[in-house]
Amino acid sequence: MRVDVLFGGASVAPSDISGRVVAVIDVLRAASSIAVALSNGARAVVPLETSEDVVTRAKAFERSDVLLAGERRSLPIPGFDLGNSPREFTREVVEGKTVLMTTTNGTQAIAGTQGARDVIVASYVNFTAVLTMLRAALRGGTDIAIICAGREKRFALEDAGCAGRYAHHVAKRLTSVQLNDAAHACVLVDRKYGEQLGRLFDASEHGRTLREAGFGDDLAACAALDSYPVIPLYQDRQITRLGPDRER
Repeated sequence: MRVDVLFGGASVAPSDISGRVVAVIDVLRAASSIAVALSNGARAVVPLETSEDVVTRAKAFERSDVLLAGERRSLPIPGFDLGNSPREFTREVVEGKTVLMTTTNGTQAIAGTQGARDVIVASYVNFTAVLTMLRAALRGGTDIAIICAGREKRFALEDAGCAGRYAHHVAKRLTSVQLNDAAHACVLVDRKYGEQLGRLFDASEHGRTLREAGFGDDLAACAALDSYPVIPLYQDRQITRLGPDRER
């Protein structure tokens, strides 16, 4: 059995994920915001690659049933209902709504996972819930691929640290599991920062950029381990919450 970490959605080949359970990580901030939205009652989150795709897709809905969300260069897209701050996706705003979302990194990485057995959106805020599903898959003999969305298709320290935490814990006490080199490297990043996620974010280029842009409170929200214990499952081009009405 294998646990492979892959960097940047654009570099992932179909053979890297075919038949596997895939976890897509974009800690700052898409994966965290998706977990918050579903935990607060959003009907679904639909990841799309461009803002034009969002506007076009919205025409298939009653305007009152849908929210347009997204960012470019960390800032909300003009004319959209929401940006990409997890603090925006409150129950009062998202409950019962379908969220059409486009972000610079995360939504594109999620949309590029065709061929996987299952695709889960993973972050620190839903760590233990997602870990439980990944461990169950691994114990059942299914290989795991962890995709780090990164920043503008490049390595991002915060995603690597989160991937390292998943890789370490999913393989714990399972002696037959092999990690690829990237997974081993990510485990070392996680070991360096441990529970000090604020320090990890401050060390990362993306974290510093967000703080300088006035999104320092988002960093704290994204570092709140297990604060939104949901399993966001991407299937049929939308992300919904795994639960009693959507069992695997």
